[in-house]
Amino acid sequence: MIELKSKAFWQASIALGLASFIAFANLYYTQPILPLISLEFSVSPLASSLTVSSALLSVALFFFFFSALSDALGRKKVMMVATILLILTTFAIAFVQSFHSLLVLRILQGAFIAGIPTIAIAYIGEEFSPRALGVAIGIYISMNSIGGMSGRVLSGVFTEIFNWRISFILIGLISLVFFVLFMKLLPPSSYFKTRKFERHKAVGDYFKHLKNQNLQLAFLVGGLHFFIFVGLYNYVTYLLTAPPFLLPTVFIGVLFLTYLPGTISSTLAGKTALLWSQSVTIGLGIILMVTGTVIMLFINLPAIIAGLLLLSFGFFFAHSALNAWVSKRAFFAKASASGLYLTSYYVGGSLGSFYLGFFWHYWHWPGVIAGTLLVLLTTSLLAFKMVLIEHKEKEPKHNYQLLKVK
Repeated sequence: MIELKSKAFWQASIALGLASFIAFANLYYTQPILPLISLEFSVSPLASSLTVSSALLSVALFFFFFSALSDALGRKKVMMVATILLILTTFAIAFVQSFHSLLVLRILQGAFIAGIPTIAIAYIGEEFSPRALGVAIGIYISMNSIGGMSGRVLSGVFTEIFNWRISFILIGLISLVFFVLFMKLLPPSSYFKTRKFERHKAVGDYFKHLKNQNLQLAFLVGGLHFFIFVGLYNYVTYLLTAPPFLLPTVFIGVLFLTYLPGTISSTLAGKTALLWSQSVTIGLGIILMVTGTVIMLFINLPAIIAGLLLLSFGFFFAHSALNAWVSKRAFFAKASASGLYLTSYYVGGSLGSFYLGFFWHYWHWPGVIAGTLLVLLTTSLLAFKMVLIEHKEKEPKHNYQLLKVK
């Protein structure tokens, strides 16, 4: 097996990190340029946001397909095919002539992106030794965040220097170089065994997880958080490119550096959960998200940036604890439970723009803030239920004998 700090460990970790970068940089690449897409194709902000939402939904729907396909055909082979197809669609977007064509290609991108993260985690689980496993997963998840953030930043910078079409060609070229390195660096699977997909058992496991009330809470909270997180970031691009700000696209791209606190808070959440509990950690994340959202009611640039920093910190703080909650309370088929959490997470992210679009249309930015706070009030109530569950789990259990009083 691949041992910690060995040459193979670093080769595989770098290779999977590059694949992660390709996937998440492309997934969020249109977010900083949504106002330009609206202008180019004469579509509304809500329609333009579909270039993010449709890709996220496509990712959620195709997780299961690629998991089953890689079980039959092998991890590296399926990842390679999914990645090269993703890069081809990236180049194709640079030449679209209609918004509908752009939307179709974004849906295809989401489908191909789904073939990377699920298979990468499966590869790590099979090929890395127990001692190396946690470190490898930590590196990989960090690259998810860095890839998504870098894609947004590069999109804004390249679009400002050239134009949005050239920016897609450039991210396609970067992705192609990383893909070649990925192919050369990733060691072939040594411990992969072809497994027949047992549909009835898999479906049965999913339904059992969905009936688990403890897991339901995590699915709902995670999905609702990404629901407003993606939507709010979509509409802040419209706020800052309009009067009185009139900020250039390059700044909108750099604005996504406000994701950086999430890299720190994800690690801190694990330590906090050891001191207090997972439910309290989730609650703290929600409090930070609420605070950041309220700060953004002050419509000036420093307040917007400070609010986004705090929102991102709280979001990833809660997200990390929610992942741990699912892992701890799924007593069988943990991979299926984690898959359902990710599905609810990405489905939520794909729908948030529709919800906040209503508030933006009628009440502009204050409406977006109000809509966000309504959702966070809901997740606060759900988190309180989680606190009660953990409190009940810690109570000593006694067997009482019922006595009949005659």
